[in-house]
Amino acid sequence: MHAGASQDRLHYMDHLRALAMLAGVFFHAALAYSPLMHGFWPLADRQSSPWMDGLAWGLHLVRMPLFFLVAGFFAAWVLQRRGGAALLRQRLRRILLPFLVAWPLVMWSLSASTDWALANVQHPSPLLEMVRAWMLQPDRPRLPPGTAHLWFLVYLLLFAVLHWVARTLELGRVGRWLLDRHPAWALLGLPLVIVPALASVSAPHPAPEGLLPQFWALVFYGTFFALGTQVHERPDWLARVRPFAPWLLAGCVLLYSVFLWQLRVELPGATSPTASWPVALVEALLSVWLTVLCLVAGRRLLDRPNVAMRYLAGAAYWTYLLHLPLLFAIQYLLMDLPLAWPLKFALASAGTLAACLLSYQLLVRHTPLRRFVG
Repeated sequence: MHAGASQDRLHYMDHLRALAMLAGVFFHAALAYSPLMHGFWPLADRQSSPWMDGLAWGLHLVRMPLFFLVAGFFAAWVLQRRGGAALLRQRLRRILLPFLVAWPLVMWSLSASTDWALANVQHPSPLLEMVRAWMLQPDRPRLPPGTAHLWFLVYLLLFAVLHWVARTLELGRVGRWLLDRHPAWALLGLPLVIVPALASVSAPHPAPEGLLPQFWALVFYGTFFALGTQVHERPDWLARVRPFAPWLLAGCVLLYSVFLWQLRVELPGATSPTASWPVALVEALLSVWLTVLCLVAGRRLLDRPNVAMRYLAGAAYWTYLLHLPLLFAIQYLLMDLPLAWPLKFALASAGTLAACLLSYQLLVRHTPLRRFVG
């Protein structure tokens, strides 16, 4: 039986998508206390801890690959059940329209909170200090427009088009052939596909926030989106992968230790504008293996109705759209407070989540907005 044919709701996929989006709150909150990001992140606090690097980059390697895989799965699911016209209407209503509305509001709010921090924060981050000096230049150049954390919506729209092209040209048979082979083919072959993309940017790989699509991001995230469409076509693949899960977990523990050590040796910046090939290979293996492990664990643990997870799944999209402006405002306020970094991290994460969930309950859950961002 085809995946999803016997149930109206794919619980484990729905819950994994929610967890991947909600993980963005903790990832972005952790960056303020990451030693690696101290010179690159506007919210960087005076305090930092290697434990935050351990949390942040693990989330970074898996959360968006997992999200795009689930997005590909659901795109194939909607197409199979409702047809191409329904998929197009859904993409326009739930991706394009929210992006057009949220993008100017998000950019304005981030700019406003940063302007406040430039004028009021007494212990600014190195990046804020640099921005202060840049603002004093009378002939300073205009910054190129970006999309902040909304970049994923741009790529979802692009992948929807590419998905339609691939189905028209019957390119899916390549993926079906791969997943019909022994699981090792995909577990080792897919990382090799994305290594060149990761080797063309710094490590950890950056967010592709520019208005124009970046080729490396199309290849990297597109591979996971394509894998999601093929997992939908081959629902038995996860069962065949499951016996390898302990080996994948052990491999991820070892590789992640190597990755964190290498980040201290190969710092991102002017001297290392792109990742070395060995580091890119480690990133690729971790991204694929961690994502597959999440699928296997989700299928086993989350494939059942759950009231709390159902609520979070409904609120996840709204939360992700709203969380970064709120987090910026909260962490700018926390910068000058003489609190320990674990308490600041907890306050920033909990405060952002609480504000997002409260606004979802009041503004989205029982209103017409639910059709667009619920």
